[in-house]
Formats: sequence, C-alpha cells, structure tokens
Amino acid sequence: MGRTGIQLLFAGTIFSSAFLLFLVQPLIAKQILPWFGGLAAVWSICMVFFQIVLLAGYAYSDWVTRHLRVRAQAALHVALLLASLAFLPIVTSARWKPTGAEDPTWWILGLLLGTIGLPYFLLSTTGPLVQSWVSRTPWGAQVYRYFSLSNLASLLSLLSYPVLIEPRSSLLQQAHGWSWGYGAFVALCSGTTLYVARRWADGPLPQVTGGAVAAAAPEKLPRAADYLLWLALPALGSWLLLAVTNHITQNVAAVPFLWVLPLSLYLLTFVLCFESDRWYRRGVFLPLTAAMLLLCAFGLQDDIGANVKTALPIYAAGLFALCMFLHGEMARLRPGPRYLTRFYLMLSLGGALGGVTVGLVAPHVLPAYYELGIGRC
Repeated sequence: MGRTGIQLLFAGTIFSSAFLLFLVQPLIAKQILPWFGGLAAVWSICMVFFQIVLLAGYAYSDWVTRHLRVRAQAALHVALLLASLAFLPIVTSARWKPTGAEDPTWWILGLLLGTIGLPYFLLSTTGPLVQSWVSRTPWGAQVYRYFSLSNLASLLSLLSYPVLIEPRSSLLQQAHGWSWGYGAFVALCSGTTLYVARRWADGPLPQVTGGAVAAAAPEKLPRAADYLLWLALPALGSWLLLAVTNHITQNVAAVPFLWVLPLSLYLLTFVLCFESDRWYRRGVFLPLTAAMLLLCAFGLQDDIGANVKTALPIYAAGLFALCMFLHGEMARLRPGPRYLTRFYLMLSLGGALGGVTVGLVAPHVLPAYYELGIGRC
C-alpha cells in the first residue's frame, strides 16, 4: 500500500469514528428525553457523560502508546473492538425507565454506560491512538490536521442529524442504522490496527516514499505551565459551551435542537484552529473577545439578552469569539508528536472538568443559572 493509501486508511478511520461519536449523542439523548420529562438538564448530563468517557478514551490511548509495544496495542484494541459488538443494537431498555421522582443524574449516567459505554469509549480512543501512529510516519509533521479532520466529521455528523436523519427515520431505525455503521467502523479500525501491527511491528512505520527521512529534532519537554494551560483553556471552553447552551435553551427560547447551534460553533473553532495557523490571529481575536465579553455581560442585564432575535446572535458570536481565542491559544501550545497523546489527555480532562462543573456541580450549589455570568468573568 502506497503513501496515499495509508493516509486514506488513517483518515477514514479517524473520520468514521468522529462521525459516529457525535451522531450517537443526539440519537441516544432523544431516546431518553421523554422518560425524564424533556428537561434541558438531561442534555447537560448527557454531555457530562460524553466528556468523561472521552477523557477515559484519551487516557487509554496515552497509556497504551507509552507502555505497550505496537503488537500488544493491536491485540488489546482489536479484542475490545470485538467485545463492544455485544452492545449492539444501541436501543435503550425499558428497565432503565425511571419509576419515581428520583434524581435523574446518576440514573441517566448508568443508562448511558449500560447502553453505549464500551462503543463510545472505543470511538473516543480512535483519534489520539491513530494520530500517535501517524506521528511516526514520514508525514507526521501534519498530524494535528487529523484532529481538525475529526472535529469536521463531528460537525458534519451533528448537523446531519436534525436536517437529514431525524426527520426521515424513526428512533428505532436510527439506532439500528447507527449500529450497522458501528459494525463497519469496527471492521475498518480492526483492519487499520492489524495493518499497523503487521507492517510496523516494534519499529517505526516503513518509509513509503523514496529517500530517507530526516532525523527528528529533539522535542521540547513541556513545562508545568504548559500542562496547566492545556487543562485550563479547554475547561473554560467547555464551561462556556454548556453555560451558553443552558442559557439560550432555558432563558431565551425553548426551541428543539437549539443546542446544536452552540455545539456547532464550538466544534468549528477546533476545526479552524487546528487545521492551520492562518485562521487564528491573536491580534484580532484578543480585542474581539474582550468586546464580546462586554456585550454578553450587558445582555445578561438588559432585555436584548432575553429577546430571541438579539440574544441568539449575541451569544452565538460571543461563544465563537471566546472559543476561537481559547482554542487558538491551545493550538499555539501544541507539542511535538512525542507528547501528542498527553496533550489530548489534558485537553479532554479540561473539557470534562468544565462540563462536570456546569452539568453536575452548579445545579446543586447555585440557586439559579449563574454559570454563564461566572464563566464570562
């Protein structure tokens, strides 16, 4: 297989995993929303679950790439992929339906774990794991563009659900369709994993073009400050995503699938910031972020922040500008390939911390929806 074929194999595996990863989120949330009264908080709890499992997947990828040889990585990963097929089809069982007025938080988390836990976990491992393999190829300098690709796939998946999939199929058809798609992903990912194990063995991936690969320059060891920023920047982005989503869906307009707008903008900033350095300019986004902070803060105190015609553009533009700044700064701090999986692990940990704070902690410690005001301070 030539260089182009290998690149397409890696890209296809990453793209399909990210597409399925985000497609299952609205699909499974819509299955359980009626059981819990259609509360907007249900989506926040689902988001927390997705972020925590994503964190577990990134931790797994970081651990196996650091401690296991390639053949052992392949054996473990293929075994887990095959075991995850036991979760199919992803149809929520009636035994998870609540029977009383109990707190839905832990009930929903248990339901999600029992329904899509292992498949979602393995989908979340694919991006960093495959990128760790890409980083050791002759074109490894472009590895972070695969992260942009995965976010583009997530964005396309997110937008296709309410526009193409949800209006044209029943929930049962969606669940079975996703399950068939996941089965195809298992075959593709297993093939990619076994190909790498066979061709790579315990050394670097063989050169697929003529000529020798230049020796890589020593990579700079990340400082403690780098780790803190890798954690803090995505935590703030995740906090703002959920806070803006809660605010516009509960205080501005109760419109079905309105949460798609802030999540789409959030993903778009990842796509732009990691695709190329040309999209983020600190000199542009730093003053723009400051201006949007002031405007959004004013909206929280004035009627323009409650009128759907003015509030949605304000908060959407504000979220985009803030996340471009946060994710742009994160992209500027990206390390060399050796620390790639650790970078993604910290990014995921930060996202989970922000999500847990807004989705699980804030509702129990704050008397009202103050998360947005706090997040913009």
